[in-house]
Order: sequence, then structure tokens, then C-alpha cells
Amino acid sequence: MSERVVPEPERRRRRPTKHGVVLSRELIVDTALRLIGQHGAEALTVRRLGAALGADPSAVYRYFHSTDDLLLAVADELIGLAQAGWQPTGDWRADLRAIGLRIHSAYQAHPQAAVLAAHRTTGRTHETAAVEAILGVLRRAGFPDREAVRIYHAFVDQSLGFAALDAAALALPAAAARADLEVWQASYAQLDPATHPHIAATAHLLTADMRSSGYPYALELLLDAAAARLAAAGHAGTS
Repeated sequence: MSERVVPEPERRRRRPTKHGVVLSRELIVDTALRLIGQHGAEALTVRRLGAALGADPSAVYRYFHSTDDLLLAVADELIGLAQAGWQPTGDWRADLRAIGLRIHSAYQAHPQAAVLAAHRTTGRTHETAAVEAILGVLRRAGFPDREAVRIYHAFVDQSLGFAALDAAALALPAAAARADLEVWQASYAQLDPATHPHIAATAHLLTADMRSSGYPYALELLLDAAAARLAAAGHAGTS
């Protein structure tokens, strides 16, 4: 796609498409998100978007510089979906837990898009708001700025890392996903205690636990570690 973006006033003067809709950035992003969910990464083309929108494919040029520009908009939309409706409570642990679980849930709802977008940095409206909100939670809790930034970094990378990992599993064909899960029962649970005593001793737990995401527990571990560091910082400040 070329560098041809039409100024906003001219966009609003555009006629409806043959499907009777007026194009906008929001409509294009929503349509891209839907197409990616249905057809995967290959759906993110001007031709497919044009067909779905009932518009000439070149019309997309009026709103996005390139397919990567559009992908960043999709990534920012996922972040916005994760934030929708969230309000801080003043309890920093509860607030971070809610944000993390919302991120994970939003990306699981759109696994194909999450695989494409979870690792991108957009610098756009929703991402900026999320960074501000998380740092605000940490700074208001009393974390020193350097510690707040480091915990923010670990928290976001953990959230997005699990979101991408679990989304990739959800995006697998159904047969492959079933086969992966069956490995725990068909292979690990059958190992000889003489050669693999630790796996054999915990096989019944492994086969159950590996069927769900490890993210909620990992998030609690991170929050416990952050709380310990906050307590240590407070103790150091009074000593």
C-alpha cells in the first residue's frame, strides 16, 4: 500500500459504498478484525477488505498508509477491548489483576489477531491509555518510579506473552489442539516411574492442570513478588 492518506474532512464527504455504509477507520478496523478471525493472517489484504466492505480496495488507502499501519490499528483495538469498562478501585493488586485478566480474555476472544498483534508496540490511543493506567496504579500504590517501571514491564510482558501463547493454541486446527492435549495422558501419564519418578508422581496433576492456562497462577506469583518488593521498599524507607 502506498503513502496516500486523505485528510479527515475529505473522508467524511465520501459517498456510501455499494453496501450502503460510509467508510471510517473504525469500520475498517472492525472488519479487519472479523476477517482475521475467520481466515487468519492472509485475510489482512486490501482486496479482501474491499470485498468485505463493498468498496473499491483502493478506498482503504484513504485511511491507512499500509497493511502494517492497519495491523497496528488492529493491535490497538485489541488493547482497547481489554480496557473497555475497567475502572480503578484503589486496591493495586485487584486493579492489576483485573487489567491482566482482561488483557488475557480479550486476546483469547480474538486468537488469530492476537497471534499477529500481541508483540507489536502501537504508540496509539488505547495503548497509551493502558500504559498510563498501569503506571498510575503502581505509583499510587507507593512503588518508587524505577520499581514501578520495572514491574510495569514485567507485568505487561507476562500478560501479553501468555495471551499470545494461549491464543496460538486456540488458533490451532481443532484436531491439532486435541492431539496436543492428549499427549499429557497418552505419553506423560504412561512414563515409567523407574525412569521418570517425578513425572510419574505428578502425572494425575499434570494431565489436569495442563488443560488450562497457567496465566492466572503466574499473575498471582508476580503480584506476590511485587507486594514483597513494595513492603521491602517501605521498610527500607523507614529504617
